[in-house]
Amino acid sequence: MVRPKKIVVIGGVAGGMSAATRLRRLDEQADIVVLERSGYVSFANCGLPYHLSGTIEQRSSLMLQTPASLAARFALDVRVKSEAVEINRDAKTVIVRNLETKKEYVESYDFLILSPGAAPVMPGQPGAERAMSMRDIEDLDRAMAWLESKPTTALVLGGGFIGIEVAENLVKRGIQVTLLQRGNQLMKNLDPEMAVMLTTRMRAAGVDLRFNTTAREFTKKTVTLSTGEEISADVIFSAMGVRPEIGLAQLAGLRIGENGGIWVDAEQRTSDPSIFAVGDAAEKTDSISGEPRLATLAGLANRHGHSVANAIAQAPVVPATPALGTSIVTFEGLAAASVGWTETALRAESRNIRIVHAHPANHAAYYPGAETMRLKLIVDADTDKILGAQGVGGSGVDKRIDVIATAMFAGITASNLAQLELAYDPQHGSAKDPVNMLGYINRNIAEGFTRTIEWHQLELFRNEGWEILDVRTVGEHKFGAMPESINIPLDTLRENLEHLRGKKVVVHCQVGQRGHTATRILTQEGVEAVNLDGGYLTWKAGMASKGDQK
Repeated sequence: MVRPKKIVVIGGVAGGMSAATRLRRLDEQADIVVLERSGYVSFANCGLPYHLSGTIEQRSSLMLQTPASLAARFALDVRVKSEAVEINRDAKTVIVRNLETKKEYVESYDFLILSPGAAPVMPGQPGAERAMSMRDIEDLDRAMAWLESKPTTALVLGGGFIGIEVAENLVKRGIQVTLLQRGNQLMKNLDPEMAVMLTTRMRAAGVDLRFNTTAREFTKKTVTLSTGEEISADVIFSAMGVRPEIGLAQLAGLRIGENGGIWVDAEQRTSDPSIFAVGDAAEKTDSISGEPRLATLAGLANRHGHSVANAIAQAPVVPATPALGTSIVTFEGLAAASVGWTETALRAESRNIRIVHAHPANHAAYYPGAETMRLKLIVDADTDKILGAQGVGGSGVDKRIDVIATAMFAGITASNLAQLELAYDPQHGSAKDPVNMLGYINRNIAEGFTRTIEWHQLELFRNEGWEILDVRTVGEHKFGAMPESINIPLDTLRENLEHLRGKKVVVHCQVGQRGHTATRILTQEGVEAVNLDGGYLTWKAGMASKGDQK
């Protein structure tokens, strides 16, 4: 009789539990042990901030499974408050410490799955011990207990996903929030002219955003900033990022990747073929560069856990797909989503790229409730490959970024976005969906029908003698205009061509569409003209973002 396989999973939540439950579905006889250091093995960690405000009313709603429910349904031996402290690879054993009794014991394995996650980065200055993170249920319970003391001021350290979500939910509790960001913008996965929309929304909600600022000193009730200012902070949340939990892997002599995560191959195997790693602690392959990267995304953890189970059960394995980094965050109804690389990162790598901005409505403009969204597409100018996309707005932003992420996965070019057949009725889209529009605009540029420049290139063109031509209506120009711009409305452009001959002009309208038409007229009439991508709205957002960088 063949002895059943024994699999030990270190760490639960997305990656570990996905692997364990998939394994059971594939192998009813396997002995599966799950070791979880905290008191909770399966919970919705992405939902934790929303319990702070009561948006998610019941704490129990965040509990997905318990050791008892996992034992009943999947016959899993789940042990909480159990920390793996050492791996003996030669003996294929793990030393486990019971955190309640402090006793240690040895657990053997045939295969080991590491899913330790990532630890929050915490401030290290004296007095900063009172800062809280938002990683697990214990963190949430500590935060909720602190909030029972009725604090009136809060400090959030970090302007990424967790920082924004914590700030939103503290504001909903009526707490005055200050958010410190070490850099000059929120959300590194967005370019500045896109991120500034979040900045505006958060400040409008009362959040005191401080860029290029850190915390220097902590007391029981105050924090001194790097600027020297002292502010009130009854409660402090650290959202400065995370570091992969690699201590156990390092101690076992497993290979650590160049980005500080556990090295794995395409099947999530570590440098030891009997040990796999998934989730935030494991390195991924970047879809754009092909290089190793870290990506702390629940979807990746779930998929990789599934693949590991297949590998152990000798079922067909789909090799790990390179990570696109598709993500979204929302603050008071304003969604900011992205996929792939930013323009900022690609220009730093000296990539030859093409940029497309668009400001379409989320559905037919004539149907009540239409909202403008801001979309950005980043394209390889040599191959027409989509390298990234960003979207900021209300309803429908997630849909468009997901479509583009799917196109990137499938290898669809930027121009072929125009050919996608997408669901349409007036309530949900337009006959030319915003994604289609990005494709059309890109194709016009790629095929040479329109030459465009970006908002951050405008000053360079102005310094080289180009004039700024505003083709919006007189009323729009009076309401807000670029300095020293000439206003000739599009519908009167043909009768004013003599005023433009011999000049080089940067054309702009509100969002870029009329500018494209004007550029086509001028170019065919012998006037050297370029269109300002994304128009006045993109330029205005870009200039606003530069204000925060000082």
